[in-house]
Amino acid sequence: MKDFLRSANREFEAILHSLFGNDLGYLLSKGLLETLYMVQFSALFAVLFGLPLGVLLAITRKDSIKPAPLFNKILGWIVNMVRSFPFMVLILVLLPFSGALIGMSTGSTAAIIALSIAAIPFIARLFEGALLEVPKDLIEATQSMGASNFTIIKMMLSECKPALANAIVITSISLVGYSAMAGIVGGGGLGDLAYRIGFQSFKPDVLFYAVIVTMILVQLIQSSGDFIVKILRANR
Repeated sequence: MKDFLRSANREFEAILHSLFGNDLGYLLSKGLLETLYMVQFSALFAVLFGLPLGVLLAITRKDSIKPAPLFNKILGWIVNMVRSFPFMVLILVLLPFSGALIGMSTGSTAAIIALSIAAIPFIARLFEGALLEVPKDLIEATQSMGASNFTIIKMMLSECKPALANAIVITSISLVGYSAMAGIVGGGGLGDLAYRIGFQSFKPDVLFYAVIVTMILVQLIQSSGDFIVKILRANR
Protein backbone atom coordinates (compact mmCIF):
# COMPACT_ATOMS: atom_id res chain seq x y z
CA MET A 1 0.00 0.00 0.00
CA LYS A 2 2.77 2.41 1.00
CA ASP A 3 4.80 1.80 -2.17
CA PHE A 4 1.70 2.06 -4.36
CA LEU A 5 0.68 5.41 -2.83
CA ARG A 6 4.16 6.84 -3.20
CA SER A 7 4.37 5.67 -6.81
CA ALA A 8 0.98 7.21 -7.57
CA ASN A 9 2.08 10.47 -5.95
CA ARG A 10 5.23 10.59 -8.09
CA GLU A 11 3.20 10.05 -11.25
CA PHE A 12 0.74 12.73 -10.16
CA GLU A 13 3.54 15.26 -9.57
CA ALA A 14 5.19 14.38 -12.90
CA ILE A 15 1.95 15.13 -14.76
CA LEU A 16 1.59 18.49 -13.02
CA HIS A 17 5.24 19.34 -13.74
CA SER A 18 4.67 18.66 -17.43
CA LEU A 19 1.63 20.96 -17.43
CA PHE A 20 2.81 23.84 -15.25
CA GLY A 21 6.57 23.48 -14.74
CA ASN A 22 7.83 24.63 -11.33
CA ASP A 23 6.07 27.97 -11.09
CA LEU A 24 3.18 29.19 -8.94
CA GLY A 25 0.67 27.48 -11.22
CA TYR A 26 2.19 24.10 -10.35
CA LEU A 27 2.07 24.79 -6.61
CA LEU A 28 -1.53 26.00 -6.70
CA SER A 29 -2.78 23.20 -8.96
CA LYS A 30 -1.06 20.58 -6.81
CA GLY A 31 -2.46 22.11 -3.62
CA LEU A 32 -5.96 22.38 -5.09
CA LEU A 33 -6.03 18.80 -6.40
CA GLU A 34 -4.72 17.46 -3.09
CA THR A 35 -7.41 19.41 -1.24
CA LEU A 36 -10.12 18.11 -3.59
CA TYR A 37 -8.77 14.58 -3.10
CA MET A 38 -8.93 14.88 0.68
CA VAL A 39 -12.35 16.54 0.77
CA GLN A 40 -13.92 14.20 -1.79
CA PHE A 41 -12.93 10.94 -0.11
CA SER A 42 -13.43 12.24 3.43
CA ALA A 43 -16.95 13.39 2.51
CA LEU A 44 -17.64 10.02 0.88
CA PHE A 45 -16.58 8.08 3.98
CA ALA A 46 -18.46 10.54 6.19
CA VAL A 47 -21.70 9.92 4.27
CA LEU A 48 -21.22 6.13 4.13
CA PHE A 49 -20.73 5.86 7.89
CA GLY A 50 -22.56 8.98 9.04
CA LEU A 51 -25.90 8.22 7.38
CA PRO A 52 -26.50 4.90 9.20
CA LEU A 53 -25.32 6.58 12.40
CA GLY A 54 -27.71 9.48 11.89
CA VAL A 55 -30.59 7.10 11.18
CA LEU A 56 -29.85 5.17 14.38
CA LEU A 57 -29.74 8.38 16.39
CA ALA A 58 -33.10 9.46 14.96
CA ILE A 59 -35.10 6.23 15.16
CA THR A 60 -33.93 5.16 18.64
CA ARG A 61 -35.18 8.29 20.37
CA LYS A 62 -37.89 7.57 22.93
CA ASP A 63 -40.60 9.14 20.74
CA SER A 64 -39.49 7.57 17.45
CA ILE A 65 -40.31 4.38 15.55
CA LYS A 66 -37.77 2.13 17.32
CA PRO A 67 -37.34 3.61 20.79
CA ALA A 68 -34.21 2.54 22.66
CA PRO A 69 -33.41 5.38 25.08
CA LEU A 70 -30.36 3.75 26.71
CA PHE A 71 -28.80 2.82 23.37
CA ASN A 72 -29.56 6.31 22.05
CA LYS A 73 -27.87 7.96 25.02
CA ILE A 74 -24.76 5.79 24.75
CA LEU A 75 -24.49 6.31 21.00
CA GLY A 76 -25.11 10.03 21.37
CA TRP A 77 -22.44 10.24 24.06
CA ILE A 78 -19.88 8.54 21.79
CA VAL A 79 -20.76 10.86 18.90
CA ASN A 80 -20.50 13.94 21.11
CA MET A 81 -17.20 12.75 22.56
CA VAL A 82 -15.59 12.43 19.12
CA ARG A 83 -17.07 15.77 18.03
CA SER A 84 -15.59 17.47 21.10
CA PHE A 85 -12.02 16.70 20.02
CA PRO A 86 -10.27 19.75 18.52
CA PHE A 87 -9.26 18.70 15.02
CA MET A 88 -5.57 19.50 15.49
CA VAL A 89 -5.50 17.24 18.57
CA LEU A 90 -7.42 14.52 16.74
CA ILE A 91 -5.07 14.44 13.76
CA LEU A 92 -2.02 14.26 16.05
CA VAL A 93 -3.59 11.39 18.00
CA LEU A 94 -4.34 9.52 14.77
CA LEU A 95 -0.88 9.88 13.21
CA PRO A 96 0.37 6.52 14.60
CA PHE A 97 -2.89 4.84 13.53
CA SER A 98 -2.51 6.19 9.99
CA GLY A 99 1.06 4.93 9.88
CA ALA A 100 0.00 1.46 10.98
CA LEU A 101 -2.95 1.31 8.58
CA ILE A 102 -1.47 2.61 5.32
CA GLY A 103 2.25 2.76 6.09
CA MET A 104 2.51 6.56 6.16
CA SER A 105 1.55 9.18 8.73
CA THR A 106 1.89 12.27 6.54
CA GLY A 107 0.46 13.29 3.19
CA SER A 108 -3.03 13.69 1.80
CA THR A 109 -3.98 10.01 2.04
CA ALA A 110 -3.02 9.84 5.71
CA ALA A 111 -5.00 13.02 6.39
CA ILE A 112 -8.16 11.43 4.95
CA ILE A 113 -8.35 9.10 7.96
CA ALA A 114 -8.43 11.95 10.47
CA LEU A 115 -10.72 14.04 8.27
CA SER A 116 -13.19 11.18 7.94
CA ILE A 117 -13.26 10.44 11.66
CA ALA A 118 -13.82 14.12 12.40
CA ALA A 119 -16.58 14.41 9.80
CA ILE A 120 -18.57 11.25 10.59
CA PRO A 121 -20.07 12.38 13.92
CA PHE A 122 -20.56 15.90 12.58
CA ILE A 123 -22.58 14.81 9.56
CA ALA A 124 -24.39 12.14 11.61
CA ARG A 125 -25.86 14.87 13.82
CA LEU A 126 -26.85 16.87 10.73
CA PHE A 127 -28.53 13.80 9.24
CA GLU A 128 -30.29 13.15 12.53
CA GLY A 129 -31.62 16.71 12.56
CA ALA A 130 -32.84 16.34 8.97
CA LEU A 131 -34.71 13.13 9.79
CA LEU A 132 -36.30 14.67 12.86
CA GLU A 133 -37.83 17.36 10.64
CA VAL A 134 -40.04 14.79 8.91
CA PRO A 135 -43.62 15.49 10.12
CA LYS A 136 -44.82 13.12 12.84
CA ASP A 137 -48.23 12.91 11.18
CA LEU A 138 -46.64 11.51 8.02
CA ILE A 139 -44.73 8.88 10.01
CA GLU A 140 -47.85 7.88 11.94
CA ALA A 141 -49.87 7.66 8.73
CA THR A 142 -47.25 5.35 7.22
CA GLN A 143 -47.26 3.21 10.37
CA SER A 144 -51.06 2.97 10.32
CA MET A 145 -50.86 1.39 6.87
CA GLY A 146 -48.80 -1.44 8.33
CA ALA A 147 -45.47 -0.36 6.87
CA SER A 148 -42.32 -1.93 8.29
CA ASN A 149 -39.67 0.14 10.04
CA PHE A 150 -37.42 -0.25 7.00
CA THR A 151 -40.15 1.18 4.75
CA ILE A 152 -40.71 4.06 7.16
CA ILE A 153 -36.99 4.85 7.20
CA LYS A 154 -36.94 4.90 3.38
CA MET A 155 -39.91 7.26 3.43
CA MET A 156 -38.18 9.54 5.95
CA LEU A 157 -35.00 9.63 3.88
CA SER A 158 -37.00 10.43 0.75
CA GLU A 159 -38.88 13.24 2.49
CA CYS A 160 -35.77 14.96 3.79
CA LYS A 161 -33.51 14.59 0.73
CA PRO A 162 -32.97 18.37 0.40
CA ALA A 163 -31.90 18.60 4.05
CA LEU A 164 -29.60 15.59 3.63
CA ALA A 165 -28.00 17.19 0.57
CA ASN A 166 -27.56 20.43 2.47
CA ALA A 167 -25.87 18.51 5.30
CA ILE A 168 -23.38 17.07 2.81
CA VAL A 169 -22.64 20.57 1.48
CA ILE A 170 -22.07 21.95 4.99
CA THR A 171 -19.80 19.02 5.84
CA SER A 172 -17.81 19.38 2.60
CA ILE A 173 -17.18 23.05 3.32
CA SER A 174 -16.11 22.21 6.86
CA LEU A 175 -13.74 19.60 5.44
CA VAL A 176 -12.07 22.26 3.28
CA GLY A 177 -11.25 24.11 6.50
CA TYR A 178 -10.16 20.93 8.26
CA SER A 179 -7.94 20.00 5.31
CA ALA A 180 -6.19 23.35 5.63
CA MET A 181 -5.40 22.54 9.26
CA ALA A 182 -4.22 19.08 8.23
CA GLY A 183 -1.74 20.78 5.90
CA ILE A 184 0.04 22.31 8.87
CA VAL A 185 1.07 18.84 10.08
CA GLY A 186 2.06 17.56 6.65
CA GLY A 187 -1.34 16.72 5.21
CA GLY A 188 -0.69 18.48 1.91
CA GLY A 189 -3.19 20.59 0.03
CA LEU A 190 -3.74 24.34 0.00
CA GLY A 191 -3.26 24.55 3.76
CA ASP A 192 0.21 23.04 3.49
CA LEU A 193 1.02 25.40 0.61
CA ALA A 194 -0.16 28.46 2.53
CA TYR A 195 1.66 27.53 5.74
CA ARG A 196 4.89 25.90 4.58
CA ILE A 197 5.68 28.01 1.52
CA GLY A 198 3.56 31.10 2.00
CA PHE A 199 4.05 31.67 5.74
CA GLN A 200 7.23 29.86 6.78
CA SER A 201 9.16 30.74 3.61
CA PHE A 202 7.94 34.36 3.67
CA LYS A 203 6.23 34.30 0.29
CA PRO A 204 3.10 36.42 0.78
CA ASP A 205 2.06 36.04 -2.86
CA VAL A 206 1.80 32.25 -2.44
CA LEU A 207 -0.14 32.71 0.80
CA PHE A 208 -2.48 35.20 -0.87
CA TYR A 209 -3.23 33.02 -3.89
CA ALA A 210 -3.71 29.92 -1.71
CA VAL A 211 -6.32 31.81 0.32
CA ILE A 212 -8.05 33.08 -2.83
CA VAL A 213 -8.21 29.60 -4.37
CA THR A 214 -9.60 28.21 -1.10
CA MET A 215 -12.29 30.90 -1.02
CA ILE A 216 -13.25 30.20 -4.64
CA LEU A 217 -13.42 26.47 -3.90
CA VAL A 218 -15.77 27.05 -0.94
CA GLN A 219 -17.99 29.31 -3.03
CA LEU A 220 -18.18 26.71 -5.81
CA ILE A 221 -19.12 23.96 -3.36
CA GLN A 222 -21.79 26.15 -1.76
CA SER A 223 -23.23 27.31 -5.09
CA SER A 224 -23.31 23.79 -6.51
CA GLY A 225 -24.89 22.51 -3.31
CA ASP A 226 -27.55 25.22 -3.31
CA PHE A 227 -28.40 24.34 -6.92
CA ILE A 228 -28.76 20.63 -6.10
CA VAL A 229 -30.88 21.37 -3.01
CA LYS A 230 -33.12 23.63 -5.10
CA ILE A 231 -33.67 20.84 -7.65
CA LEU A 232 -34.45 18.31 -4.92
CA ARG A 233 -36.98 20.65 -3.33
CA ALA A 234 -38.66 21.26 -6.67
CA ASN A 235 -38.97 17.51 -7.32
CA ARG A 236 -40.38 16.52 -3.92
